[in-house]
Amino acid sequence: MNINLAIFASGNGSNAENIYHYFANHPFIKVNLLLTNNKNAKVIDRFRQLDVPIVIINNNLAMDGTFLLNICKSFAIDIIILSGYLKAIPENLIEKYPNKILNIHPALLPNYGGKGMYGYNVHKAVLSNKEQYSGITIHLVNENYDDGEIIFQKKIPVDKTDTPESLAEKIHELEYEFYPKVIEEYIKSLTE
Repeated sequence: MNINLAIFASGNGSNAENIYHYFANHPFIKVNLLLTNNKNAKVIDRFRQLDVPIVIINNNLAMDGTFLLNICKSFAIDIIILSGYLKAIPENLIEKYPNKILNIHPALLPNYGGKGMYGYNVHKAVLSNKEQYSGITIHLVNENYDDGEIIFQKKIPVDKTDTPESLAEKIHELEYEFYPKVIEEYIKSLTE
């Protein structure tokens, strides 16, 4: 049984590229599509070097669940992976992919989640609230931002000397290390 992944991304794409390389020689999991709502996203340049179809959409199409569903069907997508994708997933796409859309968040949910809480916004909030810990949360996607079932968390201490940039760097390292592994473990749990 082969499992085809779609990666939805809006920005730089280092996580998306890391996921691609992790699964490049996998026996049954393959990245089969990159979808982005940002025609200027660096993720496009990263994926042009790889053997993965790229679909670039505008923000109106990003809200059209039927359109997204048809794209996913045409590429035989089984699981959707959000990797810095900054648009809400339409409800009808969530309904057609129940428990099959995963997202990573750069904080320990339920704290610092929700609309507008991404990237440096999260790290600034963590630091301004003098949190002792931050980390990553990998969760299933439902109709509310950052509210789906948590399947994995990893925390790290926040240093008094951390800046949003230094904290972001630490969080990226966690994302690179754990996101692909958790995706793989989750898919294996679905196929057992």
